Amino acid sequence: MTKPNLSPDAALDRECEQRSEPGFMESVLAKAAHKVVIFHRGKALMAGASLDVLAYVDASALPHELPAGTLQVYLGKVRSGRGHALAPGTALVLLALPDDAGELAWVPELSTFAGYRAAAEHMGGADAEIFIQAQAVANWHSTHTFCPRCGNPTEIQAAGWMRRCGNDGSEHFPRTDPAAIVAIVGADDRILLANNFAWEENRYSTVAGFIEGGESAEAGAVREIAEEVGVHLHSLKYLASQAWPFPRSLMLGFIGYTDDVVATPDLREVRAARWFGRAELQEAVLAGDAVISSRLSIARELIEHWYGGKIVEPGEQE
Repeated sequence: MTKPNLSPDAALDRECEQRSEPGFMESVLAKAAHKVVIFHRGKALMAGASLDVLAYVDASALPHELPAGTLQVYLGKVRSGRGHALAPGTALVLLALPDDAGELAWVPELSTFAGYRAAAEHMGGADAEIFIQAQAVANWHSTHTFCPRCGNPTEIQAAGWMRRCGNDGSEHFPRTDPAAIVAIVGADDRILLANNFAWEENRYSTVAGFIEGGESAEAGAVREIAEEVGVHLHSLKYLASQAWPFPRSLMLGFIGYTDDVVATPDLREVRAARWFGRAELQEAVLAGDAVISSRLSIARELIEHWYGGKIVEPGEQE
């Protein structure tokens, strides 16, 4: 399973300054060597049923005319040193096909469309990062076709990274919604994990919530923990962040410390909350009594940071 990319080295050079230049996107599309990542109905085209690699399709394999309404966004060029299968410098373009694109007979054989949660269990870190970037910007475009100021249609510019209103000239850029995600550690060094009503009853994870306007990440973390599990944090330690494509979030990961020993789930989002010692959590995971966040998410990174190493899953024992 892939782990979240906590490295400062991104898989792609987004060429933020260059992509705003007139004719930049046209010059990229004119080069036969560029590759495309294809999305349809919120899912990415994967190279085969194993879902371990994004399908990087040659430009020459595309139909002469793409379906009307296809979104084109420049993602960037592949950096060296990230272990990616594509050659460094390869330009990548997102093609997000409309829902009513019809029969996609030109899609490579043996390829399949998959959502991030299904695919990221198998993908390497670079592919997972590119998947998240592509889905996040596609999600933003799908909800910003009209100007929030005057309601008129917006047009795509800056190689897909800006929309401009043709009526009032206002410029709009992809937004990111910050959220705090916290591994809660008690005075006895146990971790508090929560079960959400949207999950099966034995699934547990860290607690997360969106930061509100005018609120710091730390204040939002303290508020969310108090609201959802009734625990009061006295200190926080920032660990790392991870982009998350649902819908286009930035997860800010913290270890939070409390002197409380009783948790009170809000019974609206959180069904139950449970304290675990290290040996207790490992035993519960192996027994199937507790299913914790998969290694594709920063939630698992936070849990294993507290644990002090890898938590073994059923079937992984030697």
